[in-house]
Amino acid sequence: MSQPTSCELEVLDLVPFGQTGHESRFFALRLARPEWTQWKPGQFVMLRPHNFGLDIPWARPLGICHMTARHMICFFQVRGKGTKRMAQLKAGDSVRVWGPLGNGFVMEPDTPTLLLAGGMGIVPFVGYVSEHPKPWNLTMLFGHREPLSCYPVDSINEHVPLDTLRETVPGDLDNFIFTLQERMGEYAEQKGLVLACGPVPFLRTVQKFAAETGVRCQLSLENRMACGVGACLGCVTKTTAAWPVPEKREGYVQVCNHGPVFWSDQVEL
Repeated sequence: MSQPTSCELEVLDLVPFGQTGHESRFFALRLARPEWTQWKPGQFVMLRPHNFGLDIPWARPLGICHMTARHMICFFQVRGKGTKRMAQLKAGDSVRVWGPLGNGFVMEPDTPTLLLAGGMGIVPFVGYVSEHPKPWNLTMLFGHREPLSCYPVDSINEHVPLDTLRETVPGDLDNFIFTLQERMGEYAEQKGLVLACGPVPFLRTVQKFAAETGVRCQLSLENRMACGVGACLGCVTKTTAAWPVPEKREGYVQVCNHGPVFWSDQVEL
């Protein structure tokens, strides 16, 4: 795996997705490919555009959505001051990128694998399905609140079967949770693998069903990060007695450099 490096990358384009009002809040940022020899789906980068200036000192963590021989794509939703500034980027602009960071999802080509995504948790699975050597062993369940056009679903649907459930009324959430439990039970019976990414309440539900069914499961956490390299201790999560390093069991580890992907039985949410 490539060691993290810092580099300046050119913005190739910024593509808006969906319309949630008068303007888009979802964007695919396409950058010139960094000179990495390898990367793993589920890893992320710290990105700081020059237009952050002095008033936004910290870089922003963005999951790597997809990589090709010529470019890297990061997908983000405008939520605050930093991402709003990122939505103003134009072709030819320069951004400082540090990566690849963290660890990614396991990839077992011959194992039936269920991908579970909640909202922006869909991002790392774009690269996962494109990099997987046997995508016919993958299926995906995606729960979301915004219109489907806001997310990069076409990039996944062209590779693997994709079922989507949108939450618009309270009963939709109950239906989604029931479907999660049912599908995870099926993969437990097949001795399969479950990979999940999304907000904490979603991951807690997945973790609970993984414990009940006994299916092997990995979770990608979306903790807030400032440095991305384990120095600031701002993104820690608590480990369980199943953590492989004795001195860190039932203690705290940084999500940025011990994760963001963890086995579901090794962390508390």
